[in-house]
Amino acid sequence: MLQLGTPEQVAEKLHTTTASLAQMRYRGDGPPFVRAGRRRVLYRWCDVEQWIEDSVHTRTDQKRGS
Repeated sequence: MLQLGTPEQVAEKLHTTTASLAQMRYRGDGPPFVRAGRRRVLYRWCDVEQWIEDSVHTRTDQKRGS
């Protein structure tokens, strides 16, 4: 069974707000998410963890994924 998190749970783990997560979804630069129906948004924890791994940088001028 997949482990799913709500925007509130993911925001807490990422030390951000649900509004910031909503903006990331709009811009397409946040963790991948699942639409469960018309309005419900969920996150697979494996995707959140991968997004964090992909966001690791060693310099401030480094582009994502470089």
